[in-house]
Amino acid sequence: MQFIQLALNGLALGAAYALIALGFVLVLNATRAVNFAQGDLVVTGGFIGAALASQLPLPGYALLPVVMLAMAGVGFCVSALAYWPIRSRPPVAVFTTTIAVGIILQNGLNGVFGPEPRSAPPLFTGSNLDIYGLAVSRQSLAIIAAAAFLIAGQLFLTNYAQLGRAMRATAQDRDMAAAIGIPVARMIAFTFAVSAALGGAAGLLLANQFFVTPTDGTNLIIKAYIAVVIGGWGRIGGALAGAMLIALFETIISAWMDYTVATGLLYVAVLGILLVRPSGLFGEVEGRRA
Repeated sequence: MQFIQLALNGLALGAAYALIALGFVLVLNATRAVNFAQGDLVVTGGFIGAALASQLPLPGYALLPVVMLAMAGVGFCVSALAYWPIRSRPPVAVFTTTIAVGIILQNGLNGVFGPEPRSAPPLFTGSNLDIYGLAVSRQSLAIIAAAAFLIAGQLFLTNYAQLGRAMRATAQDRDMAAAIGIPVARMIAFTFAVSAALGGAAGLLLANQFFVTPTDGTNLIIKAYIAVVIGGWGRIGGALAGAMLIALFETIISAWMDYTVATGLLYVAVLGILLVRPSGLFGEVEGRRA
């Protein structure tokens, strides 16, 4: 029973990490550059949720779309500040500007809210559910369901909607997309907005059980980066699988041993995966994007 409870907690944590990794991959594919501000965008979403909850007596499921909409606006601003002024320069320049944006967000949150941990309301209130003698957290189930819905919605948008096909075309070949009339600038800005909205949703989900502080962004971007490396650079499915692997290490493995040792084993596992499969578990096919 304890293992099942740990697995459920791991799935809930992995679902939130998967939203972070998905947003990370979307920008990576669209710009060929890493958005190192993604972790701080997640934290920003958590703080927005906590701030709204202190002013509006709303449950988490009602705050979730509001937080995502606000974070989409933040994502547009990030694209305008960190990407477009230097879009013609090498990707390393974008690395630097997104790091700078992350530092601005981190210090801004610290200045406005202070360094104390903040919590957001759960998606649904109520006691744990009793399923065959197992006490199942409503919040864990809600996190899994909400993340699955958002991920499925993003995959549907990417694979079936006209807007999503335009986003994929922009990610695969920007010059060709522009040649056939796709507004590349708007597609990339929209990708940043979607990425930030997914990150904000993850921030709200994590802020209830794990709290958020202004400095948490660094830890979260490292986990997103590892998830993408494990899964295969640029692969959406691989990033989601990598996020789940990280979360299961943090819950199941750390329950059996010291958290520091479990974290060390995670990095050993990452090195082992890369030794066996340098391109990741779902190594990207040359010339294609997820």
